[in-house]
Amino acid sequence: MSVLSEVESQAEGVVSGGIWKVLAIALLIALVASGGSLGFEWWLAARDRDKAETGLRTEQGISAQLRAGIDLQNTRLLQLGQEKLDAEKRGAAAQAVAAASGRRLDSALAKIAATHATTCTEAMPTVNQLLKDIK
Repeated sequence: MSVLSEVESQAEGVVSGGIWKVLAIALLIALVASGGSLGFEWWLAARDRDKAETGLRTEQGISAQLRAGIDLQNTRLLQLGQEKLDAEKRGAAAQAVAAASGRRLDSALAKIAATHATTCTEAMPTVNQLLKDIK
């Protein structure tokens, strides 16, 4: 007998012996187990992704609220800064008016500094002149 015929007879024995059925069942079990494992891992990854997306959306909402608060705070600070500048301008104008009034008063007082009155009648012309000079 030749080598080829011996291999053929052994192959016929394996095929007819049912070993291929056992190997096919084992292969099927291995495929089902690995497929189920991969499906379970895929399900776990999808669940974790969904949790992460939910957490991300929550954090994005919080971040948006914080940004809105910061924007409002910055707007208010700009308003306060503008109000401060306006108040400083009003204060400078008031100081200028007060300085002009002070100069008028100093000038009027200088005019009447040498005047001496002992009675009301003597003092009234000086008081009237002082009031006229201050206006």
